Amino acid sequence: MNVTFDGVRVLISLIFLVYASWSDIRKREVSNKVWIIFAPLALTITCLQLFLDFSPEMVYGFVSSLVITFVLSLALFYAGAFGGADAKALMCLSLALPYYPTDLLQSAFRVSPLFPMSVFSNAVLLAAFSAFYVLLRNYLWKLRTGKRLFEGFEKVSLCRKILTAVSGYRIEVVELEKNEFLYPLEDIQVAETGENERKLIVMPKDEERKEIVERILEASRQGRLQSDVWVTPGLPMLVFITAGLILALVLGDIIWILLGSALGFGF
Repeated sequence: MNVTFDGVRVLISLIFLVYASWSDIRKREVSNKVWIIFAPLALTITCLQLFLDFSPEMVYGFVSSLVITFVLSLALFYAGAFGGADAKALMCLSLALPYYPTDLLQSAFRVSPLFPMSVFSNAVLLAAFSAFYVLLRNYLWKLRTGKRLFEGFEKVSLCRKILTAVSGYRIEVVELEKNEFLYPLEDIQVAETGENERKLIVMPKDEERKEIVERILEASRQGRLQSDVWVTPGLPMLVFITAGLILALVLGDIIWILLGSALGFGF
């Protein structure tokens, strides 16, 4: 019976997350209908399994996973590190798979008792690998143009420059106007002295994109902006969450695996 419940919970999680990822890639948005269906369905199946195979340990694991995942998701959302769909996906996952489905699968390595945390850490690690592509692109841009990466941003802190260099790249203004999935990593305004004031944005927000793009385009039309602008492709985190789930189910927590290999723990 538990094998059946585990199989259903894994299956519905993959179905909803794969569909949400596809929608995120295609339109950079996910309908709330996905989570409205996913959440109660996941909660019903999990609660039914807990009722039929009750144990204090499983209930404690479910509640702990639920609370911690919800708090983390909301914190990341309000900090601007997660989009609304990303936060909802992680919350729904805590309802469907609050702990590893041991009756169905056997992970080759270690996973967190709070299974969504293993999925989250895998997703973050996979997303971090995209920084290598961004760094290579920036290096090739510098070789091709012969320009300095942060020309015009001499007063910006080194930390902010590093964060920008690993999350975005420079393109022509016309490309920003054509591609709605690119988010500006800089803003430009006219200072009181009449000079251009450009600043880097570490965490771009959807609701601010239109206004910032308009300011950049206006500055370009007026001849106040002659160089390329910093942008980020706004990576669909849902894709990484889905991939992180698959990795967690098949292998386990990749960070634990890497730590175990490095420190000789033999996870």
